[in-house]
Amino acid sequence: MSFAGDVKGELCRGKVGRKCCAQAEACGVLLYCNRFSLGEVKIVTESPGFAQRLPGLFRRAFGIEFDEKGDPATPGKRIFSITDPQKLSLLWELCAFDPGGPAHHINFGMLEETHCRLAFLRGAFLAGGSVTDPQKGYHLELATTHLRVSRELTTLLRELGYSPKETTRKSNYITYFKQSEAIEDLLTAIGAPVSAMELMNTKAEKLLRNGVNRRVNCEAANVDKTVDAAVAQRLAIQRLRAAGAWEALSPKLQEAALLREANPELSLAQLAQLCQPPVTKSSLSHRLRKLIQMSEKV
Repeated sequence: MSFAGDVKGELCRGKVGRKCCAQAEACGVLLYCNRFSLGEVKIVTESPGFAQRLPGLFRRAFGIEFDEKGDPATPGKRIFSITDPQKLSLLWELCAFDPGGPAHHINFGMLEETHCRLAFLRGAFLAGGSVTDPQKGYHLELATTHLRVSRELTTLLRELGYSPKETTRKSNYITYFKQSEAIEDLLTAIGAPVSAMELMNTKAEKLLRNGVNRRVNCEAANVDKTVDAAVAQRLAIQRLRAAGAWEALSPKLQEAALLREANPELSLAQLAQLCQPPVTKSSLSHRLRKLIQMSEKV
């Protein structure tokens, strides 16, 4: 099962709560499901947990049954539908009624309490939400075909302290998050703390792995720089010998040259400790740089 499927499974393991929260969650489902119109409600899901939760949720919220529930024994997608006019009239009035016409809105009168707002978000995610596997990236979105609902959801989320972004994809209006911390907080709030913890653990592992890779790359780069510098210094010493300029070198420069020839793999700091007496890294660097400058002249 995908990570999004695991999240929905965890959300559905929680019991259907008080009636006000059940109504809020069911309204979230209706406004983010496949179809919610004056003529039909159609909810399509591949989540076994969501399919098992839906009948009890609508029974608790509205006291109604689905006209079609699909075959529980059939694997894959299950379709839940309502076509009875009386049931539809009740759902429309409670969840999406607009006195000015048949337009979809969030019924904020039903979402006065924070626990009801979180229940609404849970229903919206179960019906129209998805979240990316944290191994691949951080992205959570809620998709609906209703423009006003999408805009009102953004307002609701901001009132709860979140900062979502909006976009469109074909005929869907998307409310989404890219920040891992926001996704963790939202999943925890709507009832999926285990999934949120998995996301946090995955992020910590990725940060640790990236940190190790950076250190390894940095050390490798330092080794390459040391090797390149040592090669340049040994070539300079060979040119000075070939040009007969060795005897003209001061004792300190001769010592630095002999140490570099004998220890091509050592860093400047290690080489500086072999001098008699030991010198600082900067002092030895100055001597080796002097050798290179002299070799360029000869």
